[in-house]
Amino acid sequence: MKDWLEIDKEHIWHPYSSIPSSYEVYGVESANGVKIRLQDGRELVDGMSSWWCAIHGYNHPKLNEAIENQLKNMSHVMFGGLTHEPAAKLAEKLVTLTPEGLEKVFFADSGSVSVEVAMKMAIQYWSAKKKTGKNRFLTIRSGYHGDTFGAMSVCDPVTGMHGLFQANLMQQLFIDAPESKFSEGLSDSDRQKLDVAFANHADELAAFILEPVVQGAGGMRFYSPAYLQYARELCDRHKVLLIFDEIATGFGRTGELFAADHAQISPDIMCVGKALTGGYMTLAATLTTTKISAGINEGQPGLFMHGPTFMANPLACAVANASIELMLSSKWQEKVRKIESWLQHGLEACKKIPGVVEVRCLGAIGVVEMAHPVNMKELQAAIVDQGVWIRPFGKLVYLMPPFIIDEADVEKLTTAVNHVLSNIEK
Repeated sequence: MKDWLEIDKEHIWHPYSSIPSSYEVYGVESANGVKIRLQDGRELVDGMSSWWCAIHGYNHPKLNEAIENQLKNMSHVMFGGLTHEPAAKLAEKLVTLTPEGLEKVFFADSGSVSVEVAMKMAIQYWSAKKKTGKNRFLTIRSGYHGDTFGAMSVCDPVTGMHGLFQANLMQQLFIDAPESKFSEGLSDSDRQKLDVAFANHADELAAFILEPVVQGAGGMRFYSPAYLQYARELCDRHKVLLIFDEIATGFGRTGELFAADHAQISPDIMCVGKALTGGYMTLAATLTTTKISAGINEGQPGLFMHGPTFMANPLACAVANASIELMLSSKWQEKVRKIESWLQHGLEACKKIPGVVEVRCLGAIGVVEMAHPVNMKELQAAIVDQGVWIRPFGKLVYLMPPFIIDEADVEKLTTAVNHVLSNIEK
């Protein structure tokens, strides 16, 4: 029988890779707390939270228990015509915790799908209002919203990962990414660009969609909450819906429960995912207002046109409930502030490395931006040799560790980044 790693190499396509992969794929035997144990016995401190979702680390007894208890009742049941308690409880939690006015919840299978749902909601709403010309989306450059076709259409068309598909995508409207820094107010330039975009295109816009405060996979850029406040004002003035993609920023990553909380505003539609289940199961949700859901109901065909097979999977809903309860019962905000401080301190030395453009931290996010794209194959191997797991992309080497991490392990992560970049840039 073939070794399972050989089977993987021969048959499995990994994210954003060739087959076989052009870089080494490391076999994982187990994971516990903030440690990932490889098949060869090496143990790595996780600096990625498995693409930002495993906020409680791995193999958490409370989350394990939630899965096990739900499994005794049912693993899945179709959501068409049926419902179940874990979904109802989760919906209630999300309505309570998210910004005011978001009262209706549509469960989706992934973050990308939740963005598709949000875009569909916006288009259906305006169609029901007999304004079928309002069917395009405004967004900011350097954004990332997922890998499905609707989501790809609002990702950055130049620097994003989906340029190959531009001829096949809906043609959306883009404005420059905000230049106003997180700690600053709204710049005149940002204000003017927003003014022009809304003045010229409001009649054709279904919604303005953006990642609030933090642009994730599009460049790990942090920008001013004042930008969001002004966007909210313009959307209200010009009758354009506001969509927040909180898939990466939701559930405490930025230091607030949701990034929208930094601006103290509510969008018309919000997408959540990733950390929703604590990294245990795939699940996302799209929340909206009663006004929008009622508007969709009034149009043809009088219902919302989407329905995934595994929508509101009971196992996923059960562990999501447990993850949220676990987070809220902890001193998560205090811990995220500590992680931010540890990251800032540990990554400070990187500023002296040739080739480093900027070091920036916000909440449990630490970013080292390079002048040029990193050599992924070389850097990944060097990082693993340091006993940590970090997944760089493009010009960015970044950290988004689980919230349960301690200072010593953060130091191990930041020391590894400093060591590897110092040696590679020589």
